[in-house]
Amino acid sequence: MISDEEAEKAADYIRDNATRAAEAHATRIYLTEYRKSMKAILMADKLLDALGAQERYAYSHQKYLKHLDALREAIAEDKKMEWMMKAAETKIDVWRSQSANSRGKI
Repeated sequence: MISDEEAEKAADYIRDNATRAAEAHATRIYLTEYRKSMKAILMADKLLDALGAQERYAYSHQKYLKHLDALREAIAEDKKMEWMMKAAETKIDVWRSQSANSRGKI
């Protein structure tokens, strides 16, 4: 059984972490989109080279690889926040069902 206190804590968690979850999602999207810009910037460093050579340079550049690490971390944080929010929502849903069931038995 999920107590009223546990359901309240779950609701508090959602409220208290909404901004953090939104920021994690925004960071993930920003880093995903910026990856394209970074590739273009790095390719411009080798403008006189063939397109394939420019791409190879950009994809293997230390800045690009570092960016991919940051993107991986942002995705992990975004997904963690998403699943923690869903867990809190599920706890509230279960509590709601239990409460409705207990009222029906009276």
